[in-house]
Amino acid sequence: MPNTRVLLFVAWLFVAYLLWQAWGDFNQPATASASALTTGAVDGTPAAPGATPEAGSAEGVPAAPTVAGEVPGVAATTSAAVVPAGRRVTVETDVLRLVIDSRGGTIVSAELLDYPVTLKSEQPVELLSDDPARLFHARSGLVSSGGVAPDHTALYQVEQDRYVLAGDSVEVPLTWTDPSGVSVRKTITLRRGDYTVEVRHQLRNDSGAPWVGTVYRQLQRVPLRTRAGFSFTDATAITFHGPAWYSPEERYEKQQFDDVASAPLRRDITGGWAGMLQHYFLAAWIPQAGQANRYETSQVANSQPTRFTIGQVGTTATTVAPGEEWSDTSRLWVGPKLQNVLPDVAPGLELTVDYGIFTFLAKPLFWALDKFHSLVGNWGLAIILVTLLIKAVFFKLSEAQYRSMAKMRKLQPRMAQLKERYGDDRQKMNLAMMDLYKKEKINPLGGCLPILVQIPVFIALYWVLLESVELRHAPFFGWIQDLSARDPYYILPVLNGAVMWLTQKLSPSPGMDPIQRRIFQFMPIMFSVMFAFFPAGLVLYWTTNGALGLLQQWFITKRIEAGEKA
Repeated sequence: MPNTRVLLFVAWLFVAYLLWQAWGDFNQPATASASALTTGAVDGTPAAPGATPEAGSAEGVPAAPTVAGEVPGVAATTSAAVVPAGRRVTVETDVLRLVIDSRGGTIVSAELLDYPVTLKSEQPVELLSDDPARLFHARSGLVSSGGVAPDHTALYQVEQDRYVLAGDSVEVPLTWTDPSGVSVRKTITLRRGDYTVEVRHQLRNDSGAPWVGTVYRQLQRVPLRTRAGFSFTDATAITFHGPAWYSPEERYEKQQFDDVASAPLRRDITGGWAGMLQHYFLAAWIPQAGQANRYETSQVANSQPTRFTIGQVGTTATTVAPGEEWSDTSRLWVGPKLQNVLPDVAPGLELTVDYGIFTFLAKPLFWALDKFHSLVGNWGLAIILVTLLIKAVFFKLSEAQYRSMAKMRKLQPRMAQLKERYGDDRQKMNLAMMDLYKKEKINPLGGCLPILVQIPVFIALYWVLLESVELRHAPFFGWIQDLSARDPYYILPVLNGAVMWLTQKLSPSPGMDPIQRRIFQFMPIMFSVMFAFFPAGLVLYWTTNGALGLLQQWFITKRIEAGEKA
């Protein structure tokens, strides 16, 4: 009876967790305007073909404080005029295809060539985009106190319209020259097999006066639209989507888009990074180590669809004397959340793979999965091996559970006699059952702990499968070609239901009233229906775990029923 109640409690607790998660998701405001999708407008103005929708002066760029050298901030505008686009330059490597606008040297498109949109599609994921409905730009520039400087609206000169990686790296040079004698060369460098984009500003002052200024970097985007409705498994809606940043002091932090307008980030950080996250992918600006920047988030005024920014601007002015040069090099990661790569790109960047409150379990689970995958070359087999490992870790705990359940099953005839003896006097019957348990040395709560332990592991693995881009579109065998998607033929959910039903047949159910018995019998169907919408990899784990538990329970039960001393 206690085991049954615990199982029912845990099942409903898990369902409540999913309902709570989906409810918070369901109550999020819409992230993009429908009118913008139908009109193709940005800022309320129809976009001209090829136009880059951005502000006329530098709206949303983090405002630099007044520091030595009188560096003014970049003032935010209250209107957003459309700035004509410059020439579009395409640069392609083995993993990236970028489109760079010569207007500001802004990266307006980034396609991830190794990541198709869907399993059967040949179209790559476009992380950065110039589509007004899902605009996502990475821009950078210089600002100066009273002098000239190319911000993201300046028009650079380009040498050609297309660059293709031939060796280990490819460079895209952009040049800007002012009549005063100040010139800037902005060089964008990509390397083979790398999602890191290096952006270098080189300024030469051939004017007759010192140049005083600083550099800024910014990501600006329209939030992705999420599927309307109430769903357990819409990963785009469930996983975090928005601005995030890292500082050595506070480490990884993030902010919901809804909180940007009311409580924008305003903080000076040395080093760190600033990014925009979405499911599986991110873009992040990484300044030079030791460089102090003002980090800010903002909501762009009067933008439709609403745009948000996160950016950095140097807090210390740089003075370049006449005839001297100065340079700044930063990096932009624009790609997948590769857990074995991100730690080497920047401190804390791997934390963007956000497993939530069960990170302490999810991290070692992914580590084990990754190690097994390197051995067998199949993520499904890796999940099965991790399941075997988990069962081995909790083998003794499970053995105690199944022994307790087997002994209770063996005592069922005597429990039935107690029920006949005491009739409806439940208090006397329960006391008699406790005496019987004590006499037979049975702990009626012996099966609780293993069940409770499995739920956090299950939820942690759920987040591993949901968040890990390494398992995206990962095949298993036969009909399962994507472990991160649902089983297309619902075979695994049905198998799981069968395993649960057989487990019920082996489990004692003393003292259950008719309502509890019906609920208990309905659980395999309930879980089969629920798992039909979960990632196949997760159902594979739960089914394998259940089948191993069933085998262990059957073996122990047969030994106990045969009269073996336990």
